[in-house]
Amino acid sequence: MDCIFCKIVNNEIKSEKIYEDEDVIGIKDINPQAPIHILIIPKKHFEKLYQIEDTELLGKMIKVASLIAEKEGIKYSGYRLVINTNRNAGQSVDHVHIHLLGGRIMLWPPG
Repeated sequence: MDCIFCKIVNNEIKSEKIYEDEDVIGIKDINPQAPIHILIIPKKHFEKLYQIEDTELLGKMIKVASLIAEKEGIKYSGYRLVINTNRNAGQSVDHVHIHLLGGRIMLWPPG
């Protein structure tokens, strides 16, 4: 498989991991859109959000994002979670992941 996130999960490509367990990793985004920009990535490959039927895994990913937000010091100041699905929404890597963004004021609407 030629998936960059699968290669990161398998330690074939270096990344700045800040979280890892048996199901999920958290890495710093290489093109940050906020002072804090972390990607929460399931170790199992799913291309699109609508392909995941494992709601427990999705819940865990959100919980991990909250734990990382606390560790990064933005739990109370605020943070945003984003999941892009398909190209029109901005998905550039075909492996489901959550963007954790914080450390600045977020504007609305986001796009």
